[in-house]
Amino acid sequence: MSLHLIKLCVGADSIQDLRDWVAERALNAIAAGLEPHSVHTTRMVPKRIDELLENGSLYWVIKGQVMARQKLLKIETVTGGDGIQRCQLFLGPEVIETAPQPKRPFQGWRYLKHEEAPRDLGNLGEDLTALPEELRRELAELGLL
Repeated sequence: MSLHLIKLCVGADSIQDLRDWVAERALNAIAAGLEPHSVHTTRMVPKRIDELLENGSLYWVIKGQVMARQKLLKIETVTGGDGIQRCQLFLGPEVIETAPQPKRPFQGWRYLKHEEAPRDLGNLGEDLTALPEELRRELAELGLL
C-alpha cells in the first residue's frame, strides 16, 4: 500500500486558488524549459520516501478540510544558501479533487495512511462533482459526504 503526505494549503481559499497556483508554476517551468510540475519546499524531510513514491500523493487541507491532492513524483533534499537543509516535493501538474474531509490545523506535514485518505471525488459519482465547492464543504461538515 502506498503512503501519502497531508499538508495545510496556506493562502488558498479554494481548490481554484490551488489550481491557479499550480498552473502558474507549470507555465513558469515550461518557459524555463523544465517539466510542467510544481515544487513545494518544506523544512522536514520524510524518512519513508520509498513508500511515499510508491504511488503516493500530497493531500491539501484547504480551509479546514482535505479537498484535493497532487501526485508525488520525486522528493529531494537541498541545502539553501543559509545552510539550512530543506525538502523539495515535486508534484504532478494535475490537482485532483477529493471528497471533503474535515481536518484540524497542524504544523508542517503528516503521514497519511492509504486507508485513511479521502477518495477522489470523481470516483464518488458525477452528482457530487456538479455540486459547488461550498456546498460540498457544508455537507462534509455535517457528516453527509
